[in-house]
Amino acid sequence: MSKGPTVLLIDDDKDYCHMMEIHLLDISNFKMICASNGRDGLEFARSMKPDIIVLDVIMPGIDGFAVLEALKKDKETVAIPVIMLTGLDDDQARLRASRLYDEACITKPVDAHQLKAKIEEILNIS
Repeated sequence: MSKGPTVLLIDDDKDYCHMMEIHLLDISNFKMICASNGRDGLEFARSMKPDIIVLDVIMPGIDGFAVLEALKKDKETVAIPVIMLTGLDDDQARLRASRLYDEACITKPVDAHQLKAKIEEILNIS
């Protein structure tokens, strides 16, 4: 079995992060890395070079928009695709994310199968 892509999930809800990690590992061969805040997420992105990042919008301290902006301004992380997760069913949030060059914006709660499919679509794998 070949090694699957590395997914960095950045979400301040540790229970959600752990649950999503378990569900994705159960249905895929993804390697999962979780960060519980924006600062750690940025550090992990720079040091671990994941294949894709799944990023929550609403987090204390550095929110997802600031993390996305920092990722896209950094030559080390600019090419890493980003899927934004938002609890906001808000067109303004989606527009702001797309202006910062995310690859997708998904409204929470997201099903692990839906997230897996979106990751595979963006990374062009099956």
